[in-house]
Amino acid sequence: MDQLVITGGKPLQGSVRISGAKNAVLPILAATLLTDQNVTITNIPYLNDVTTMMALLCRLGVEVTVGDKMRIEVDASSVSSCRAPYELVKTMRASILVLGPLLARFGRAEVSLPGGCAIGPRPVDVHIDGLTKMGAHITVSDGYIHASVDGRLKGAELHLGKVTVTGTENLVMAAVLAEGTTVIYNAACEPEVTDLAHFLNVLGARIEGAGTSTITIHGVSRLTGGQYRVLPDRIEAGTYLVAGAMTRGKVTVKDVMPETLSIILEKLKRAGAHITTGTDWVTLDMQGQRPLAVDIETAPYPQMPTDMQAQFLALNAIAIGSSTVIETIFENRFMHVPELQRMGADIRLQGNTAVCAGKPHLKGAPVMATDLRASAGLVLAGLVAEGQTMVDRIYHIDRGYECIEEKFSQLGANIKRQSDRRVGTQPAEKPVNVSS
Repeated sequence: MDQLVITGGKPLQGSVRISGAKNAVLPILAATLLTDQNVTITNIPYLNDVTTMMALLCRLGVEVTVGDKMRIEVDASSVSSCRAPYELVKTMRASILVLGPLLARFGRAEVSLPGGCAIGPRPVDVHIDGLTKMGAHITVSDGYIHASVDGRLKGAELHLGKVTVTGTENLVMAAVLAEGTTVIYNAACEPEVTDLAHFLNVLGARIEGAGTSTITIHGVSRLTGGQYRVLPDRIEAGTYLVAGAMTRGKVTVKDVMPETLSIILEKLKRAGAHITTGTDWVTLDMQGQRPLAVDIETAPYPQMPTDMQAQFLALNAIAIGSSTVIETIFENRFMHVPELQRMGADIRLQGNTAVCAGKPHLKGAPVMATDLRASAGLVLAGLVAEGQTMVDRIYHIDRGYECIEEKFSQLGANIKRQSDRRVGTQPAEKPVNVSS
């Protein structure tokens, strides 16, 4: 099992290029099932979750070709199966996203109930209720969602009981090939949802209102092919900017969309960072100063993303002052707190709130990653800790951060990956090889 070994204490300096957004790539890859024409997608990050989705498409009979710099060509003209098996779906929540496209184009789908990070229940009832209102027949048995429809799905008014990104995405994809017009109320507004809509419109879909809480989809009979570049990963960008703030450094993130980072930049300014932005870059400069504590509360976009909670809690652990971090999205997303406490952090949990008193220093220690974003928080804590920090189970972080040790090294961090060959240790999860 691979580990990251970090010797903290060095201010980060320099620039780093941000990869394409994992949370945009996954639904876009699933959406290629909606057309029998060739699709080319660029700016793809090389991540375990991405290669898992590619492997799932291959299992369904899709031809996936990987070119230079993870340029992917997809040909879904010869899909031979509508079953997404447990052995692939179990590792990644986003696998549920093939449900809507398969049902819309082929009239049937069997998708295993999804897995992923153990950060709290993420039920699929919104997906099922919406598809049922569009005319699908759905049962759940033996750990699978069994869905079918007579003819085409039908447009409908869908009032989502709660804001859900994957639920919105699945229903948008299903509605693209439905008869008539579908209106989704209380839709997720995340940039990744907007990116999916832009991609589908390139292929001939008629989607309006993406990026707002009401999305209207006018169904079409078929989609064409096309080429699309995925938007940058705002969570990766935010992670490197927070790392710069924690280490009192100066960091520039390139190939970003600053408008998608507004709440993150606002909080970093409150932490004492000097922020400058350009068309596709952001520079953070702490001018050698220790950050100030900032209160945050996670909420759907455009508010603080839950995927940045662990990083800001790590910042608060070494900041001047006290803070509260309130998690409103996932109930189990404070599993990194005991690990931060092992490093000396003064954090108390009160239900869905973490109360943190900043300390001048953390101490390096062996810690264990419990989920994707918790991993990032622990790496950031290691960058400022005295001595050496060893982060175990980093297969979590490989699901969402491309070449993380290389990028931090590029900024001057003392960080390296090593393999733990102790007896009884399981090998790290590796990206699935897809024929190129």
